[in-house]
Amino acid sequence: MRDHSKGPQGHEGDEKTGAAGPPSPADGAEDLAVWTGRATNRVQWLLAAAGAACLALGVELAVDSAWTSGLAPLVMAVVGCVAAGLLMLYGTLAFVHVAVRVDGEALEVRCGHIGVPRTRIPLAHVVDADFAPRVTPRQWGGWGYRWRPEKGTAVVVRRGEGFVLRLGDGRTFTVTVDDAESAVRVIREALRLAPGRKAPA
Repeated sequence: MRDHSKGPQGHEGDEKTGAAGPPSPADGAEDLAVWTGRATNRVQWLLAAAGAACLALGVELAVDSAWTSGLAPLVMAVVGCVAAGLLMLYGTLAFVHVAVRVDGEALEVRCGHIGVPRTRIPLAHVVDADFAPRVTPRQWGGWGYRWRPEKGTAVVVRRGEGFVLRLGDGRTFTVTVDDAESAVRVIREALRLAPGRKAPA
């Protein structure tokens, strides 16, 4: 998908966002400026390195092993190391950073360097958006793409600010992202400009 940003944006380093100012009501929802933002957790690169080490150990055991305890323990060790390494690599690289895009029609969240997992929520399904000054992995039971029946769904890549979407079916969707207050303003403006709808004040 190609992004065509409209309106001014500012960037400062890898962990800052670009926020576009809200348009005038006369522009209509279809002309709402695009807001893009992201959040990064460089600490997770250490976990990715540990995953690569596990994967390398599994390959080393499979290629050049001097085990004398039989074939079954060797296979179990190799499979365990490779599986653990792959899981750690995917789990960390997929959530080293999150990219968020908001336009007049939908909010899109892409995780990691290949953009998977990816979530797209039409703004027609959104009731309101709230700023969350501090979101932590402990609140959601860890990093990554999380779901808790009493809290909803979240994409958590680091501690800190984020925003919470309140959806029409009663669920919530939380995302950690830099300059989350700007995202909330743009989402509320899009809801206000949507035909036949008005976002709560």
